[in-house]
Amino acid sequence: MLRYIKGNLENIDNVQIYPMISLLIFFVFFVVLFYWVITAKKEHISEVSNIPLEKDTNNQNEELL
Repeated sequence: MLRYIKGNLENIDNVQIYPMISLLIFFVFFVVLFYWVITAKKEHISEVSNIPLEKDTNNQNEELL
């Protein structure tokens, strides 16, 4: 299987650029995500972290009817 893939990739011109592009995309994504986590407001993080624990009885009653 690997020989089949390797054989096809050897026929593509400048194929060595694709791994570098994918590494750059993932690196930029995680740097931006890390920056967002560091600069996020603590109130927003606290509010979002409590969403699964909140019970909204009004919405549950309306869904049952």
